Amino acid sequence: MPGRAKNLWLATAAFAITFWAWNEIGPLGIRYAQDMDLTATQTSILVAVPVLVGSLGRILTGVLTDRYGGRSMFAAFTAISAVPLLLVAWAGSIDSYVMLLIFGFVLGIAGTTFAIGVPFVNAWYPPEKRGFATGVFGMGTGGTALSAFFTPRMVQWVGYVPTHVIMAVALVIMAFLVWLFMRDSPAWKPNTDRVLPKLAAAGRLAITWQMSFLYAVTFGGFVAFSTYLPTYLNTVYGYELAGAGARTAGFAIAAVVARPFGGILSDRFGPARVLQVLLGATALMAVVIAFVPPPELLAGASFVIMGMLLAGGAGAVFTWVAQRAPQARVGTITGMVGAAGGLGGFFPPLLMGATYSPELGGYTVGLALLCATALAATLFTYIIAHAPKDAT
Repeated sequence: MPGRAKNLWLATAAFAITFWAWNEIGPLGIRYAQDMDLTATQTSILVAVPVLVGSLGRILTGVLTDRYGGRSMFAAFTAISAVPLLLVAWAGSIDSYVMLLIFGFVLGIAGTTFAIGVPFVNAWYPPEKRGFATGVFGMGTGGTALSAFFTPRMVQWVGYVPTHVIMAVALVIMAFLVWLFMRDSPAWKPNTDRVLPKLAAAGRLAITWQMSFLYAVTFGGFVAFSTYLPTYLNTVYGYELAGAGARTAGFAIAAVVARPFGGILSDRFGPARVLQVLLGATALMAVVIAFVPPPELLAGASFVIMGMLLAGGAGAVFTWVAQRAPQARVGTITGMVGAAGGLGGFFPPLLMGATYSPELGGYTVGLALLCATALAATLFTYIIAHAPKDAT
């Protein structure tokens, strides 16, 4: 279909820049903690708050995308995201923890664009290529890598407030480019059903809840590591802001590379098989990381592998969604599954902060919970893969 590659890459670029904005607070968590004398729990709450709206907001965003199309939604939400980003800059400049929480909450709008992109690219590609398409689009999660690496350095180079202003301008420019050059697929047709019945209909499908759980584990795990890793590296290994950000960027880049492969392998071998392997390996890596491998090589390799496993698993989950979700409800189901994935990223940082204890090995309890969750998800994947087709 002519134009599908251009639209796929435009969607990926818009997704990446909004994800950068969504993750603007996490890489500066160390700075906020030092400037405002925050506890580990307060820091984890601040870092996790943008994830909340970015999660729950995907439900409505997915429904609206079914109705208005990806072009209009991408342009609107990319531009709107610039406003809370500037408000975060103001709150941080006056060292107001309460204002940062409020505006960080609203900044979560930027994280809802995932629910726009999946139905948008699905409509451009045939079913046998949707694992590839959603995998490439998922590379937009690399916005977290860009944020982790560049945001602390930009603060050093140009200052705290100018960094946020530059990003806000970039969002507006991206929205303008989307409006000029992006087009909805000729195969897309607006779904004008009422919102609540659409959500209820999607909620009655077993695939919605099955994929929600699996995406909460895979993508939620990736988001949790991306947002909390700078704090983790500072606490466990003593890295300062820029050093922790650079290493977090390495984690996110590995995930960017792995996500499309998760989709491609799922197209070939089936998403259930791919997920079982990746989730089992995730449980193993949680144990490895709990033993605090020494820097740089062993620790770096451990986090890179973890990032690849979680992102590859996320790609496999959405290949499963693309293959089995009714076409007219892809946006709605994507929104609900995406919300679960975002919520999966909201709670782990809170748990990591709440369970941190030098007497109990630092973050050992949190990593043990990750191991147990990954094992449960592996078993769950096996069960639903072998269930009768009419049960799913």
